[in-house]
Amino acid sequence: MWSLPAAFPPLLLLLLLGQTPPSRLQSPSMKLRLVGPGSRPEEGRLEVLHQGQWGTVCDDDFALQEATVACRQLGFEAALTWAHSAKYGPGEGPIWLDNVHCVGTESSLDQCRSNGWGVSDCSHSEDVGVVCHPQRQRGYLSERVSNALGPQGRRLEEVRLKPILASAKRQSLVTEGAVEVKYEGHWRQVCDQGWTRNNSRVVCGMLGFPSEAPVVSHYYRKVWNSKMKDPKSRLKSLTKKNSFWIHRVNCLGTEPHMANCQVQVAPAQGKLRPACPGGMHAVVSCVAGPRFRPLKAKPGSKESWAEETRVRLRSGAQVGEGRVEVLMNRRWGTVCDHGWNLISASVVCRQLGFGSAREALFGAQLGQALGPIHLSEVRCGGYERTLGDCPSLEGSQNGCQHDNDAAVRCNIPNLGFQDQVRLAGGRSPEEGVVEVQVDVNGVQRWGTVCSDHWGLREAMVVCRQLGLGFANHAIKDTWYWQGTPGAGEVVMSGVHCSGTELALQQCQRHGPVHCSHGAGHFSAGVSCTDSAADLVLNAQLVQETAYLEDRPLSQLYCAHEENCLSRSADRMDWPYGHRRLLRFSSQIHNLGRADFRPKTGRHSWIWHQCHRHYHSIEVFTHYDLLTPNGSKVAEGHKASFCLEDTNCPTGMQKRYACANFGEQGVTVGCWDTYRHDIDCQWVDITDVGPGDYIFQVVVNPKLEVAESDFSNNVMRCRCKYDGQRVWLHDCHTGDAHRANTEHSPEQEQRLRNNLI
Repeated sequence: MWSLPAAFPPLLLLLLLGQTPPSRLQSPSMKLRLVGPGSRPEEGRLEVLHQGQWGTVCDDDFALQEATVACRQLGFEAALTWAHSAKYGPGEGPIWLDNVHCVGTESSLDQCRSNGWGVSDCSHSEDVGVVCHPQRQRGYLSERVSNALGPQGRRLEEVRLKPILASAKRQSLVTEGAVEVKYEGHWRQVCDQGWTRNNSRVVCGMLGFPSEAPVVSHYYRKVWNSKMKDPKSRLKSLTKKNSFWIHRVNCLGTEPHMANCQVQVAPAQGKLRPACPGGMHAVVSCVAGPRFRPLKAKPGSKESWAEETRVRLRSGAQVGEGRVEVLMNRRWGTVCDHGWNLISASVVCRQLGFGSAREALFGAQLGQALGPIHLSEVRCGGYERTLGDCPSLEGSQNGCQHDNDAAVRCNIPNLGFQDQVRLAGGRSPEEGVVEVQVDVNGVQRWGTVCSDHWGLREAMVVCRQLGLGFANHAIKDTWYWQGTPGAGEVVMSGVHCSGTELALQQCQRHGPVHCSHGAGHFSAGVSCTDSAADLVLNAQLVQETAYLEDRPLSQLYCAHEENCLSRSADRMDWPYGHRRLLRFSSQIHNLGRADFRPKTGRHSWIWHQCHRHYHSIEVFTHYDLLTPNGSKVAEGHKASFCLEDTNCPTGMQKRYACANFGEQGVTVGCWDTYRHDIDCQWVDITDVGPGDYIFQVVVNPKLEVAESDFSNNVMRCRCKYDGQRVWLHDCHTGDAHRANTEHSPEQEQRLRNNLI
């Protein structure tokens, strides 16, 4: 039993007596934060900013649905639990909220019911805390395109081009036609009166095209006039209705969406005045980027390609998205998110041959890099041809770190590839048997893909084509998944992708279908995920720790058993003699957005009696010594006998440790270190003569585990060996220097081949 204090507020008494329902807070700019001693970003005491002052929330009636709303407002996926009785310490200042009641679907805590601001009978010993799921919401910390039009918040939803010419109708990619706008759920045409090239540029950007082209307007006027003279023309009757038109559009040309332009839906005088008197529909012609044009030789393309590749996108799940990297002083580096916005992001998108940006992301939302941070405070006007033309500061000038790496999502043309592949039979929409639509004797048919040589590169293309992110697994045995009835025949075989294709239909494949095991239970399958790991070797540490050791054979029995020595060691008189080893330390960072885990579970790990440990991945890295022309003269490999979090950034918890047969992996942001003094952390160069060489390390060489970016898995150093000493210099990841980083699958295979 409890009693009311003497100074009990009358309003709260009325609330308790049920005479006044709880109020909904009116604070559209309400901010939340989590604080507390030693708390991680996803947990702490919940505090609310109101009237310029931070205050706490009472734990009365607070439950998981309230915590869920708070966590989502803070940018996390969901809430795990909540904490009562000031678990994260008592706060200070006012207790702003009490008896908070949420349904759980609200986007902000101020949409929930409560006693009202500052109306509470609690003390700070009842301050509530929350524990959120550490996974951030997709797109958190970003500037997105808004399609809200005007103060009423009405929606100018989509834009499309309606082809008019017969030649345009025959093309799979429509680049020219009449502009149509979806406004409040209905398609309208735009009046051409006052239409400018700036307007066309915005439309083309929204549709995934980097630029616009002039239109032969007199021909379209001729077609329009002929339809207006036809008494049976449906178009003639429609144009008399104001609901058919968007009356006037006026853009600067730098807007990411037409809703950001000055848009007049109807004439200013209202419905009595007809819209677009004497005008016709606006016609736009767009120029597709190089990646989306028909394949043919383009004169002068070499120079434009060199310009284009001074900026690139890395670690994106889809075409046209990723972390922004620029090439300066022959080194790729990132862009700091200080001052990053949609206009600067659109310059990057157009430079790469995409449309305008639909999202500018901050806070390393698409992964961190390891190299330099080249730019910060980028301030583009919107018409610059390249990001290098925009005013900016050096990245080192304002204390940027790689957790500030900027990223972008660009508009890309709709080629219809997503409708030519599907997954069937899986437990979720993200997995299943791969079924493709192909032309068979002039008829479009659905069928399966032969799983011969099916791998992660091919699976990556399928997941990207479907808009499902990265491939988690490439599956060759799909007997447990029931495909679509009537689509079980193999219609595609010998599929061989580089991994950069927009669709599986663009990959190399057999002409006549040839599948060694026929149709049925061995069709290709995939499972997709929206995030993936990204392993990158610390090249500088390899360069700093390399040295030679002449190691007696008596200490190399276990290493010999695990094939860590050159073949000539088999012919030596054991245990007499020694092997010359090039030793070094390796530090492998996971810079992706998902933990790096072994492909198989612990039940499949292999026990090695000699070293008395398990290998979760039999070949985790290749170590090779090459001649300058790429011929291999010495080799080594490292099994992942201890894939763990050796170190993590301050405040981040280690998840994986090999002790006591523990779970193995590398957490996002952490790194696994193999010290120079452990077995097999070397290349056996006993048989190598003095000379100049290339030292190469390849992480995840067999692509056994999915990553968001395989281009940075190779590290190379220049190596000089005089017979007694060794020097490594210019160590860098495979894509750290070159402008053109694309290799054919055959080139990649030769670079990664572990046979001398």
